[in-house]
Amino acid sequence: MGSSPAPFSDIGKRAKDLLTKDYNFDQKFTLSVVGSTGLGLTANGLKRDQIFVGDINTLYKSGNTTVDVSTKVTVSDILPSTKAVFSFRIPDHKSGKLDVQYLHPHAAFDSSIGLNPTPLLELSATIGSKDLSLGGEIGFDTASSLLTKYNAGISFNKPDFSAALLLTDKGQTLKASYIHAVDSCNGTAVAAELTHRFSTFENSFTLGSSHVIDPFNVVKTRFSDNGKAGVLWQREWRPKSLVTVSAEYDSKALNSSPKIGLALALKP
Repeated sequence: MGSSPAPFSDIGKRAKDLLTKDYNFDQKFTLSVVGSTGLGLTANGLKRDQIFVGDINTLYKSGNTTVDVSTKVTVSDILPSTKAVFSFRIPDHKSGKLDVQYLHPHAAFDSSIGLNPTPLLELSATIGSKDLSLGGEIGFDTASSLLTKYNAGISFNKPDFSAALLLTDKGQTLKASYIHAVDSCNGTAVAAELTHRFSTFENSFTLGSSHVIDPFNVVKTRFSDNGKAGVLWQREWRPKSLVTVSAEYDSKALNSSPKIGLALALKP
């Protein structure tokens, strides 16, 4: 119990990452350049169907402070074990938000407040340790005086496996997830997520696997009860530079072609 529990957003994250992370069925490009002075530049491009969207972000790091020149300022250790993030979207001056995270040896707290006259308030907390944690989160809209969300979860983590149980959608959905490192030598892992919706009594599941072929190549697969099967291949062709190819086939949509996506991330 000597280590802090993870934030609430990390409950079930290991299994979710194996099942969803890096799967992309569009054309995506990312270029990141970091200078010796702490100034970094990131360019993103996304092509979906016939639409292309791009943006450029500039970051500056100095000590415990990280500044996104256009939208975000992050300050770590303003108080012991505390991190604060101030963010906004240009030109929307009402999009300002302040996030504060505090880590205690047996608890973790995250809070968020919108910087406008009728802010959205969010608070999450977990107690326990890095092995066993219990937590919850709530959201409150001051404009309507309504709760926007309330979720709870518990997780049990070990180096070779992780299990989590989450009650989400204002108590309407129960999710159970599990990930297990089958063979740590070759990086083989399997994961499963089961979902039950109380309002409709519907059950669904997703199964997935990940296998490290060699230090530069990773293959992932997944299958869902809705008939969709996906596969992903990712190669690190130079340090921190990745090319990822994803494909998904819907066995219930016989007249549609498989979805194929390509993502290229460059970090010179």
